[in-house]
Amino acid sequence: MTNKYLYLTLLAVLGFKVDASGQKSEGGAPRLVVSIAIDQLRSDYLEAFAPLYLPDGFKRLLGEGLVYQNATYPFTPVDRASAIAAIGTGVTPFYNSIVGERWLNRETLRPVNCVDDEKHGGLQTTLTASPSQLGTSTIGDELKVATGGKGLVFAIAPERDAAVLAGGHAANGAFWIDDSNGEWCSSKYYFDTLPAWLTAYNGMHSPAKTIQETVWEPSNYLVGNFSYFMQTGMQKPFKHNFTGSQRYTLYKASALVNADVTELAKQCIASNGLGIDRVTDLLCLTYYAGNFNHRTVTECQIELQDTYVRLDQELSRLINHIEQQIGKERVLFVITSTGHTDEESADYEKYRIPTGTFYMNRTANLMNMYFGALWGNGKYVEAHFHNHIFLNHRLLEVKKVSMAEATSRAQEFLVQFSGVRNVYTSLQLLTGNNENLYKTRNGFNPERCGDIIIETAPGWRLIDEDTQENQLTRASFVPFPIIFFGAGTRADHVTLPVTTDRIAPTIARAIRIRAPNACSAEPLP
Repeated sequence: MTNKYLYLTLLAVLGFKVDASGQKSEGGAPRLVVSIAIDQLRSDYLEAFAPLYLPDGFKRLLGEGLVYQNATYPFTPVDRASAIAAIGTGVTPFYNSIVGERWLNRETLRPVNCVDDEKHGGLQTTLTASPSQLGTSTIGDELKVATGGKGLVFAIAPERDAAVLAGGHAANGAFWIDDSNGEWCSSKYYFDTLPAWLTAYNGMHSPAKTIQETVWEPSNYLVGNFSYFMQTGMQKPFKHNFTGSQRYTLYKASALVNADVTELAKQCIASNGLGIDRVTDLLCLTYYAGNFNHRTVTECQIELQDTYVRLDQELSRLINHIEQQIGKERVLFVITSTGHTDEESADYEKYRIPTGTFYMNRTANLMNMYFGALWGNGKYVEAHFHNHIFLNHRLLEVKKVSMAEATSRAQEFLVQFSGVRNVYTSLQLLTGNNENLYKTRNGFNPERCGDIIIETAPGWRLIDEDTQENQLTRASFVPFPIIFFGAGTRADHVTLPVTTDRIAPTIARAIRIRAPNACSAEPLP
């Protein structure tokens, strides 16, 4: 038994709690870092719903924290998985290999999830999971190395990819809610069996135990009568139950799941003794601030308002609890967004706004016909996924056609299509140093992405008739902050634009360890 667990056991036996709220920092590194990624958090909504917040939530963070107001991700496209991987590794998908929640496996030509791993089965879930596809170290990994494994690292999230990627390779545990059974679960990558404390917690407090009685309604009268979205008039208050085979998936796309994350975080801290000794520990959490059931804002305006109000309450509960247990000067909170939102399904044609439909499967067939006319019959396009086209490398070798010629021909052919804004080739992104390619190149990884990437024009829909994927292209800016709070952080608002790859080196400097092994970004000032 380690000293930390011995100390925790003695405290429990004697009836004491760890209360350092009245003690000042001894000048060392924070004893606990709480890294919070809020999925789809937006600054405009964060500010708009401010009249509904408590004093100890967002208002306190924005008033007492070091707030970088204009944060962005230095790559495109961004989704939950690629964002959380970037926060933890301090680098873009070009280096950490996480280009999204799913990509096409070049060998099988089938989509895979970013944390799928058949070598590591699930615990309390049928899904496999590990961080093996994450190509670089994370801040949690470096903490483990720097402390000889003594620093504890845990990650908690509603979704599997968020928990596993946030935890990194060396985490003590990563936990998420299973879509099928509603229990908190994990992977055999971390444990042989679920920890006893988590099993006991599931027995009393998992969503599976409460879902039948759970009803989501506005948390107070003001939420149901406050409207930021005045252009469509006042909305009726809502009432949602969670039933059917998809009830847990639906629950995880609601504001109520954030309370589950907070409660499990509190249990994890208490059961594992996070922050009670001089060795820094790391707790990574993911909250949800997106639209209910991934609908449009127009369809769930009051739900979105209530989501921010409940999120404010959960942050208040979490921060107050940890400060009481560990002390404000001994814990560092880092809060940011995943920097993306569910796209709206706008009917542009109705309002005569330029729009159209780009069909990926038809485009792939036309490319095959075009290449066939040039070099003879054959299936030159091996597969397509999202807006990526994968060429048949073996066939091109047989035909003695270089990859440079094939991609160049494809680029010349595709730019003539209506709705195509740009076409990028893998060689162009690997060798180009054009500033205009900066974000696209950073979001590209040669092992995960196609040979041709098609960028459709804003307002156009990209449709894959084979997979039923239907995506509206937008180039809208999603504003969000980076907030540092606690551990002696000085309150300030910084308007200087910053990027999220600087979070990891900033945490590393605060806890006096090396930044992740691929991270070359400077710490935030």
